Amino acid sequence: MATSTVKKQKLRNNEYYDTQTMFDELYSTAKNKSNYKFYKLMDLINSKENIELAYRNIKKNKGSKTKGSNGKTIDDIAMKTNEELVNYVRNRLKNYTPHSVRRVEIPKRNGKMRPLGIPSIEDRIIQQCIKQVLEPICEAKFYNHSYGFRPNRSTQHAVAKSVFYMQKNNLHYVVDIDIKGFFDNVDHGKLLKQMWTLGIQDKQLLCIISKMLKAPIENVGIPTKGTPQGGILSPLLSNIVLNELDWWIAKQWEYFETNHNYDMIRNGKIERSHKYRALRKSKMKEIFIVRYADDFKIFCKDFNTAQKIFHATQMWLKERLNLDISEEKSKIVNLKKNYSEFLGFKLKIKSKGNKKVVKSHISDRAKKDIVKQLKEKIKNIKRDTTIANVGKYNATVIGIQNYYSIATDVYEDFRNISYIVNRTIYNQTRKLQSKTGIKSELYKRVYGNYNMKPIYIRNIPLFPLTGVKHIPPMNIRQDICSYSKEGRAHIHARQKGVSINILKYILENPIPSQSIEYNDNRLSLLVGQNGLCKISKEPLEIGKMHCHHKKPKHLGGTDEYKNLIFIKADIHRLIHATNQETIKQILNTTKLNEKSLKEVNKLRILVGNCKIA
Repeated sequence: MATSTVKKQKLRNNEYYDTQTMFDELYSTAKNKSNYKFYKLMDLINSKENIELAYRNIKKNKGSKTKGSNGKTIDDIAMKTNEELVNYVRNRLKNYTPHSVRRVEIPKRNGKMRPLGIPSIEDRIIQQCIKQVLEPICEAKFYNHSYGFRPNRSTQHAVAKSVFYMQKNNLHYVVDIDIKGFFDNVDHGKLLKQMWTLGIQDKQLLCIISKMLKAPIENVGIPTKGTPQGGILSPLLSNIVLNELDWWIAKQWEYFETNHNYDMIRNGKIERSHKYRALRKSKMKEIFIVRYADDFKIFCKDFNTAQKIFHATQMWLKERLNLDISEEKSKIVNLKKNYSEFLGFKLKIKSKGNKKVVKSHISDRAKKDIVKQLKEKIKNIKRDTTIANVGKYNATVIGIQNYYSIATDVYEDFRNISYIVNRTIYNQTRKLQSKTGIKSELYKRVYGNYNMKPIYIRNIPLFPLTGVKHIPPMNIRQDICSYSKEGRAHIHARQKGVSINILKYILENPIPSQSIEYNDNRLSLLVGQNGLCKISKEPLEIGKMHCHHKKPKHLGGTDEYKNLIFIKADIHRLIHATNQETIKQILNTTKLNEKSLKEVNKLRILVGNCKIA
């Protein structure tokens, strides 16, 4: 480990804080020892490294600036030292009582409101501490083809797997089941039993989670069921609930236990084709499930099978999980005749020569949402014609295009969207438009091959809606995993590294008088600068490097990342030096070029010193 390297930009936070080994061991134990009981998880949750890691992960979330019931945000936590934060979390967990949860409502697509529960920032950090330790255990137990709220998985993978079953396995009937208010109706007792079954048997931890689930909601009271949407731990808990459903379906076919072992190992992977061939000769019915959070599809060969699994799943959800389905929204779809909607797409089987292929579009509801979203961005440009607002419109366009590009008929869909949106652009911004402007490198890279006349506002081209083409969705590589050395190798294959020795030194030697924000940003800076001095571009060395405030704190500077740089100790002295002999001596030893000296002078002015001639 001492001689290994750590990745540059996408370096995982748990690698920063040297918790990777701990998480790997949890994953490996849960994966390879099916009946293992985890009794002492609180020791890991309470570890200094895990708590500091939780702060870092929370800090990166946009929601960290959202106030909880006590009015505090991540900025209030940032003022604490590392020791103060660690002691605070440990003391809270000794006899945990959650703060009340702030309730807000956000609009749903159907015009109704969705309630969100926002815990206090302190409780969010505690939930993050717990999530970090539970996730490796749960990942080892989760079914391969659930994709929501899991590391390294996305909606694209869920859609790709659906396409695979429809096209390659010829499963042309799908059971669409909508669970009524899933997140609001999770049975607390059942959830805790499911966690116990997974091997999570630390009673103190389960007691804390039980208290979290029953945290009082402002203006509502104490909930008796449900996992509040907005809580950091809720997505993981929801996956624990429905993991039982995943495996129940999987054991009907994919993992059905046969008397004879048909499995073969090919290229290090289990090959089940012989098993499936044998099952098809029996009376077994081929079914597969693809799930993203509480949105799932069960693929079947024929209508009779689909009908049976529909009613069986409805009964199972009621009897096992005490969950009801929406009769209006739940149905069986013949994919050869009708579209089935999934995650903003609609999928259907079409004949193409002698083959059956998947035809996919953006769903009708998603199209309406896109139009509404883009119209609002255009109106913002009209109200306040700034470069920032034009940039926000372009960012929205490219984000939407990237998400929906896996639809086979995405160009046709965006052409229809463009017809509507372009009228709004013309009506709202025709007086703001110009015929010329500057195309950015991003525009050239993404839209350079499209023969389209751009519309310029503030000399910036609006990204064209029809500048999109279909990109086939890719299935997830099942060997990609955040909690195994081999799995991470695929994630970080092409990333550069920084010596872990310096990272470890920074981690193990926080500046006691400084805030956790300052100490955490030191790690980010080191990786962001690739282990080099910001001024001289020379490698940084332990004992000969300083983290410098560009604008000193006594002059109003902060511990934010943008106000800090890592530099060599001699250059740090040069920035603050006022004695001419000292300045001359440092210049002789550092031998800075003109460009580096210019950067030094900028920093000297910020601290109140004059330029070096």
